[in-house]
Amino acid sequence: MNYEQIRFESADGIARITLDRPDRLNSFTDQMHEEVRDALSRVASDGSRVLLLTGNGRGFCAGQDLSDRAVAPGAAPVDLGRSIEKNYRPLILTLRNLPMPVVCGVNGVAAGAGASIALACDLVIATRSASFVQAFARIGLIPDAGGTYFLPRLVGTARAMGLAMLADKLTAEDAEHIGLIWKCVDDEAFAATIDALLAKLAVAPTRGLAAIKRVLHASSHNTLEAQLALECETQRELGQSDDYREGVEAFLAKRTPQFSGR
Repeated sequence: MNYEQIRFESADGIARITLDRPDRLNSFTDQMHEEVRDALSRVASDGSRVLLLTGNGRGFCAGQDLSDRAVAPGAAPVDLGRSIEKNYRPLILTLRNLPMPVVCGVNGVAAGAGASIALACDLVIATRSASFVQAFARIGLIPDAGGTYFLPRLVGTARAMGLAMLADKLTAEDAEHIGLIWKCVDDEAFAATIDALLAKLAVAPTRGLAAIKRVLHASSHNTLEAQLALECETQRELGQSDDYREGVEAFLAKRTPQFSGR
């Protein structure tokens, strides 16, 4: 596929998807969704060990391009559920289920579904000038693209209610403070911080990191007994991996491990 609304790169175990509609703050269209789906299918099969999702220009993603959903006077209402079923639901589930760390680099505003997509990633790093806006209430909607799932789990029901109902802008610094994101960094340090993190994750024990991702997500709906059983099952599986063997051998030999991701 020839990409027109995103950029995709893959090298040295690092895949990068950059939303590329800077004139529209990288808001999503059906075409952008199609291109992201295609890129994600490549990430899952090209040997990448970490994925970066970021945006071009002064914003990460302003959510849905509302010109795609405009309701003409006298016309029948738009079926917003169709867009979620076709585009956002598979996108969020794919990001959550990729067997590798997914890093989101929020380089500017993340609004509406753009904020939800960021929160679906495993590690979110934002510039100090970035912001997060649950903008849905401004047009009479609920947070979608997983927003109603992520918000209360990350910051609690009280803060989730305030963010969703008031639709106020949350600075990246405050987002870090309340636990909504992993880290806020100075704008001039953003690119170097992202590159260092990606380089570290690209040589990490990928299979083990994918398991961490899977079991931590499972803990939100498991009982303690079920989670202990899952830990047992997962640890048994990882104990037979090449990376576990290499990690132990490197530890005993006091050398740097060379993980293969298997």
